[in-house]
Amino acid sequence: MEILELIEKSEKELKESGAFERLESTAFKNQMKVMDAFRKYKVSEAHFAGTTGYGYDDMGRDALDKVYADVFECEAAFVRHNIISGTHCLTIGLFGLLRPGDTLLSATGKPYDTLEEVIGIRGEAGNGSLRDFGVKYDEIDYSGDDIDLDALEAKLREDDTIKVVFIQRSKGYSVRKTLSAEEIGKAAQLVHSIKPEVFVAVDNCYGEFCDEHEPTYWGVDICMGSLIKNPGGGMADCGGYIAGTARAIELCSYRLTSPGVGLEAGASLYGNTRNMFKGIFYAPHTVCEALKTAALCAKVFENLGFKVYPAPDAERHCLIQTVSLETRENLLAFCKGIQSGAPVDSHVTPEPWDMPGYAVPVIMAAGAFVGGASIELSADAPCVAPFTVYMQGGLTYQSGKLGVLFAAQEVSATHN
Repeated sequence: MEILELIEKSEKELKESGAFERLESTAFKNQMKVMDAFRKYKVSEAHFAGTTGYGYDDMGRDALDKVYADVFECEAAFVRHNIISGTHCLTIGLFGLLRPGDTLLSATGKPYDTLEEVIGIRGEAGNGSLRDFGVKYDEIDYSGDDIDLDALEAKLREDDTIKVVFIQRSKGYSVRKTLSAEEIGKAAQLVHSIKPEVFVAVDNCYGEFCDEHEPTYWGVDICMGSLIKNPGGGMADCGGYIAGTARAIELCSYRLTSPGVGLEAGASLYGNTRNMFKGIFYAPHTVCEALKTAALCAKVFENLGFKVYPAPDAERHCLIQTVSLETRENLLAFCKGIQSGAPVDSHVTPEPWDMPGYAVPVIMAAGAFVGGASIELSADAPCVAPFTVYMQGGLTYQSGKLGVLFAAQEVSATHN
């Protein structure tokens, strides 16, 4: 079968299964929340003006924080252009909540690679990790299915130093299900029922707007993420957010700036606020387009005989689609195809390299308008067996469909 025919067959099967309709329904409900917040805070041209210097009384910055808090259905939030990545955002959150002698407990096993040096379980001592500042680390074995609530309860009852329970919503470089916001909420409710003073912190990267509610709605203390992923909607040029309870956000704000200053200062400069407002406005729709692209990728490569996760018509709680490509050659071909389907740098052939923050060579295909933006069509993978690629993003379904087409063509040519 020709690849284009396979694409059309796979797309038809997804539509008939109702997979696309479910994604569009979630997007509409999230869009209503965003629009309600924009109306409530009377977003206008004046909010896009920007400020310099200390940025006192920056009305755009303050209104954007309130919009995020309402959309995430929580008490408070902050959104800043000078948060450089998801890892930076997580660092602000964890350092904001933890103190010397405290224990950070990961309820979802080993965290994503770039967080290992932040915690201090990898890298040189003395570089400023949590461990360097006297914060201990523990983790609960994670099967990749559900959080082990019994083990979580046991840890909480036996260790009085636990201050933060950390949950990674998405899969990182592993093949496991992404946790739904509601599943995360059940863990948070358990934690607070045993020790109300313990914070539950969630790496929400890739998960925003995939469910009807965010983890903060279900009782999580803070959610953290990058604006060049889901909530930036492909419009934000940079930045990150933290949303949650008022006290947790206050503590994180002191790490963002300084104790006593918190969110009272910080210039938004010019153009940043407009793009961040546009980003969250577009986000429900753009996330839906990316999820539809992921479902199509799953269906096409399943039909080509590869193992995919999640399944094509499964419920999706994050952007990431994995395909086990079996060989290094297939992996490189897939990434070449995704890159050739990008609007920027389509002529470039991605190659594995020793990327900072990662323990093994990583290949990344990302021809994006915004450098490294995972909400735009991209694919990356550690270059080790079983050569599983992690694909995400797609500003429009039509462009994502082309990327999947080119990836399938490249892999088919190599595989055969």
